[in-house]
Amino acid sequence: MRNKPIGIFDSGLGGLTVVREVWDLLPAEQIIYFGDTARVPYGGRTQAEIIEFNRQIINFLISLGAKAIIFACNTSTALALTTMREQFAVPMFGIIKPGAKAAVAATQNRRIGLLATEATVKSGAYREAITALNPEVTLFEQAAPKLVPLIEDGLVDRAAVQGALHEYLAPLHQERVDTLVYGCTHYPFLQAEVERLFPDQFQHINPARSCVLEVKEYLTQNQLFAEKKSGYDRFFTSGEPGKFGRIGSRLIGQVLPNPRKVNLESWG
Repeated sequence: MRNKPIGIFDSGLGGLTVVREVWDLLPAEQIIYFGDTARVPYGGRTQAEIIEFNRQIINFLISLGAKAIIFACNTSTALALTTMREQFAVPMFGIIKPGAKAAVAATQNRRIGLLATEATVKSGAYREAITALNPEVTLFEQAAPKLVPLIEDGLVDRAAVQGALHEYLAPLHQERVDTLVYGCTHYPFLQAEVERLFPDQFQHINPARSCVLEVKEYLTQNQLFAEKKSGYDRFFTSGEPGKFGRIGSRLIGQVLPNPRKVNLESWG
């Protein structure tokens, strides 16, 4: 059981920010990653759609032996994690509560900004998690629907990226937010650009790292922690594998090994 892989999934390439943290914090663990690039973005989908997509993906990851599954997608965490935990026995980890905890610990003026998809904002999941930790914190939420498509295209249109970030972050800056939560795993790829546009304005919270630290603690406590790498990491996509590998490698700064296409609607 120790040497079985960790399953990680996202609507697209954003979950590679979680993969990066697993490589750093859990280097002995084997990874199975699924990016649902044929159906990205998830932010405008209904809850019923998200649940069905997640069910398909989790079935696929379990079929490959996943010992634990990370929801490297804030929208899926907000809208489907509870339902999936009821339907599957495999341990599952969401990205929202670890991110909320890190943000509450970081803020100095108790004014936190959330940059997220429309679905995540509408779910109220971050607001609920942050309020439970500290009801005196004020959360300012900003939906950012333009960002995921720009990232999935490889951030080639820098003017469009800068314009969208200014549109979404200027209101948070005006609200004197001191801590910015990247409420979509795609968004940490934009941190350097955010820092150029708003230098020294925000403490940046990437929930991916906090989530992987939680997974590390669970694996250790349950004697599931891999002692050495027993296999190679595998990457799958519902979209075009060449594009997935090319853009994913550029975003993460490391070549992704031979991504493969899987059509989940016909698989199994």
